[in-house]
Amino acid sequence: MTAHAAPHGAFDVTEKTVAQLQAAMVSGKTSAQQLVRLYLARIATIDKAGPKLNSIIELNPDAMAIAAALDAERKASGPRGPMHGIPVLLKDNIATADKMQTTAGSLALVGAKPPRDAFLVARLRAAGAVILGKTNLSEWANMRSTRSTSGWSGRGGLTRNPYALDRNTSGSSSGSGASIAASLAAVAVGTETDGSITSPASVASLVGIKPTVGLVSRAGVIPIAQSQDTAGPMARTVADAAVLLSAMAGSDARDPASALADQKKTDYTRFLDRDGLRGKRIGVVRGQLTASSDWVAALVESQLAVLTAQGATLVEVPEVPNAEKYADSELTVLLYELKAGMASYLADYGPTAPIRSLADVIAYNEKHRATEMPFFAQEHFVNAQAKGGLDSQEYRDALANNQRYAREEGIDLVMKEHRLDALVAPTCGPAWLTDFINGDASGSSFTSPAAVAGYPHITVPCGFVQGLPCGLSFVAGAWTEGPLIAMAYAYEQASPQRTAPGYAKSVNLRAATRPRATP
Repeated sequence: MTAHAAPHGAFDVTEKTVAQLQAAMVSGKTSAQQLVRLYLARIATIDKAGPKLNSIIELNPDAMAIAAALDAERKASGPRGPMHGIPVLLKDNIATADKMQTTAGSLALVGAKPPRDAFLVARLRAAGAVILGKTNLSEWANMRSTRSTSGWSGRGGLTRNPYALDRNTSGSSSGSGASIAASLAAVAVGTETDGSITSPASVASLVGIKPTVGLVSRAGVIPIAQSQDTAGPMARTVADAAVLLSAMAGSDARDPASALADQKKTDYTRFLDRDGLRGKRIGVVRGQLTASSDWVAALVESQLAVLTAQGATLVEVPEVPNAEKYADSELTVLLYELKAGMASYLADYGPTAPIRSLADVIAYNEKHRATEMPFFAQEHFVNAQAKGGLDSQEYRDALANNQRYAREEGIDLVMKEHRLDALVAPTCGPAWLTDFINGDASGSSFTSPAAVAGYPHITVPCGFVQGLPCGLSFVAGAWTEGPLIAMAYAYEQASPQRTAPGYAKSVNLRAATRPRATP
């Protein structure tokens, strides 16, 4: 069986949407059990053999039993909703109280069993999703070293990009991106502090949604920074991402930031409007195009014509104001919040773990250098450990600075000044060559303004540069997921740019062609 093929006569799950899978189960062409079997077969063929993407760190041994129970329930009383029987992958920093581990890719957390599911997992189970397994990630969500290699963890090894196996997956939701690009499940959940959903989605020709901080509870998610962390959907279509976000969103007493989520959330599929760009004013962040390569800039320019053709008015915006004023202080906040958040998570979700604090993790890594630090060190951890508590004046000042200049004197300011409905820019550049010696060479990106503000950010496939995917970002103010989904969906439908991966060993540069505008 090739990497693209289904077993002879079987329902083919490759590139299938949630709606298509649901329709096939309704019609009897397949079942949740059969979907689990088919995805497991693809995982064996593509992830563990063949191209060896290495995107999945662990499979759920109970997935088939869960699917069988959901099939029986469907027969007896009908589906619970659009996620009933749909196989989902979770990033391995999202706690599950089942037979799987929750480790953030670190060997230090192997055997530390969470006492309960993360709130978002409980919501997915209640919606009828089948948790198929956990995905690999950049260890500790890429907050360990100043020169890390994205997609690598001590527990999981290196995840490879399905579009060119020698290229990086970006991170930290590396396995979530690669696995969904390869149709190893219907959808996946990633997490982002700054770029960790949107960047790996962009380089894998996926839709990624980083929601407003608080729309999805972070309880049970191994933290970096309480002011910026969020989980979100990674999917092959905007519609699939909207279905998954609808299932995950909601208020949770364990996460005070989610207090408004029940009030703000909705069924995001109601925003799937082909006319969602008509009459919208879109700010083109020109500085992001200027900072991009000529290839990326030309590609994005070709896609801006699509927005205009769909009825949007484009407004030139030189930059998001004041972004340089949190370029350094963002890291200060992350270091303080990492230290505090690690201790809090371990006390609540790792009561039996031998490690109790960031200092314990640092000591573990030093003791196990051969397996945990063969390629890069833990400078961020060491620097975070040297920080004080969240009552420190340095922390308070940095957080206030970040929120002021990212929100009211950043995104809010430029949106109001130009009467905009959204900002657009290239998400990031194409995937770089994986390099364990020098670390990541990721280049410019458009992830920080929304990440620091805690505002929503959607990336949608906008084409390819020399065979490598690129994404177009849509960003707006707090709680604007619905309107952003409408704009992203209208763009996607007018200019469908996603193409399934070919698992090439490398990029054939001579085969590349210049991007052309879509009529």
